Order: sequence, then C-alpha cells, then structure tokens
Amino acid sequence: MTVEAIPLELSWPRSGGSEERLPLWDFVRDSGLRSVVVGLSRDPNAKVTILLVSRETGRSVLAVKVPTTDGAAAAVEAEMRVLAQVRALAPASLSETLPRVVDVVDFDGRPAAVASAVPGTPMTISYMRRRHTGGRARVADDLAAVGAWLADFQRATAGAGSAVDMDGDVAQRLERRFPEDPELCDDLDRLAEIRTRLECDAVPRTAVHGDLWFGNILLRDGRVSGVVDWEAGAVSGEPVRDLVRFVLMYALYLDRRTPAGRKVPGHAGLRAGAWGAGLEFALDGSGWFPDLFRQFLREGLARLDASPENWRDAALAGVAEVAALTDHPDFARHHLELFRRIVRRGPR
Repeated sequence: MTVEAIPLELSWPRSGGSEERLPLWDFVRDSGLRSVVVGLSRDPNAKVTILLVSRETGRSVLAVKVPTTDGAAAAVEAEMRVLAQVRALAPASLSETLPRVVDVVDFDGRPAAVASAVPGTPMTISYMRRRHTGGRARVADDLAAVGAWLADFQRATAGAGSAVDMDGDVAQRLERRFPEDPELCDDLDRLAEIRTRLECDAVPRTAVHGDLWFGNILLRDGRVSGVVDWEAGAVSGEPVRDLVRFVLMYALYLDRRTPAGRKVPGHAGLRAGAWGAGLEFALDGSGWFPDLFRQFLREGLARLDASPENWRDAALAGVAEVAALTDHPDFARHHLELFRRIVRRGPR
C-alpha cells in the first residue's frame, strides 16, 4: 500500500480529558473519510492502526493509533509527547517525514492519537518481496536511503557529547525479565565488557527513534519519506541505538522464505535454520551482505565520531537491548539466546 499524505490543518490538543474527547467512531464519521485497519500489533500491549482515507482520491489523510490496554495507552501518550518535541527540533525537510499529531480521541476511556499520514510506501512491502534481499544492489539502496535520513536526523538534533551508552537500564531489565535463568550472570558480565569498550568513545546526544526497523520506514523515489511509530523515542539519547537497530532487524529476516536447512538464495554461506541465522551471518559470515552490514555500522559510527572498529560490539549490545526492551516475551528470549550464542563463540 502506498500512502499519499494530504495537507490538513488541525490543531492539537483540541480536547481535554477523556470525558471531553470525541469518541473515535464519532470522529471517523464526522471526518467524512473512509477507515481502513492496516495494523494490529501482536505485542501484549497491542495498538491498532487505522488509516482514514479520502473518498475522492483514495489517499490517506490521517492515521489513528488506538491502544487496547492501559500499557498501550501510556505508550501512545509517550509517542505524542516525543513527536511534538522532535518536530520542534527538526528542520522543515525532516519534519515532512514525521507524523504530526492533530487530535486526541477517546476509545473505551483511553486516548487514541490522530496524526497526519506521512507519504510513501512501507519498506516492509519491498523487503518482503521475493528475492529483494537476495540482490546486492537493492539491499545497498535500502541501507543508503536509511543511512542518509539517519545522518540528517542526527545532525539536526545533535547536542552535547557523552560516552557511548548502549546499556541504559538494559542489564536491570534483563535481570527482571529472566530472573530464573542460571546463565544470565555470565551474559551480563560479557555485556558489561562490551559496554566498557564502547564507552571509550564519545558521541553527541541526539533525538532517538528507539525502534528504527524497516516496518516503521516509508520510501518514495529511493528516499525515506516517512518514519512512524515513535513511542520508544526520546528527544535526547544514544544515537548508536538507532544505527544498530535498523541494520540488525534488516539482517534478522534474511532467511524468512527459505525452508530450514536450505541455502538462502543470493547469500552463499547462509542456510536457514536456527533462529537468528541471518544475524549470525551478518556478524560473522563472508559475502556481499555481511560487507554491507558492517559498512553501514562502520560509516555510521565514524560519522558520530566513534571508532568504526567497534561495530561488532555495538551490534551485540543492540541484540541485548532488544532482549531487554521488546514487549514480546518469546522475541526477547530468542534475542537473549542469540546474544549468548554469539558472544560465547566469539568472532569467527
């Protein structure tokens, strides 16, 4: 689905507490737009995304994020705050790629955010297309587009420098999430070693998306035209997090269409099998994709004035971060086991 945004002038917040907010379906009816449910997350604290589409043009005008739990409602409110703060920092050229919250409506007593629809085609569509990730040129174009947007975004929001901090409260969250895991202490020791090496570099604090993967990126004419889903964002944080998260998630699904045990088309040396095989291949394999993966990280670190040779430590810290922060318990467990497997084996 290609999204074409239509300019819309609304002001937010238009209403106060939940008793004053217009109910969601009244808002949809009054808008005169058609509603299309385009996303329902599978996380425990799920959000439903509804596009409101022009009846005349078929183009999307608004996107409504609807929480289904109190935890999801807190995330929606956090996203609205972050978007307002980040848009205030970003120049016009970047603001066009960011949703603008235009209203808040009520859904079962919880706030649902109404935002402008950003234009473009979700990267998910091209990524999931057969053979797309099996071709060097197509993958290089994807990485270049995101790398260019991220460079502009981080330059525009850069503040004072500080030591690279890929931990935050990751270690504490891992302890709370996996208290019965007998091997977790060893994992945390290895993560601390990685963090210590990364802390030798200082980088500027920048605005951070927090979940920059291809599912949250829209493209048009080979450029990033929209970035959505800012609920994990921050107006000032660790920029290496976004750099790492995008390329990790890009590598994670390389073997998605290939039966277990078979070679993945376009990637000599990669066989589908253990969960995370694509990521292990990117980190320790050889070929055009591992080369592009490492180049993306090296160039991003160098741009931030960090050592390019720390690309592997940054990636492993990012794997641990997903294990700590993701909302889905099985996804978290898979990432913890992947981190454990890779750090114990060491570089090949």
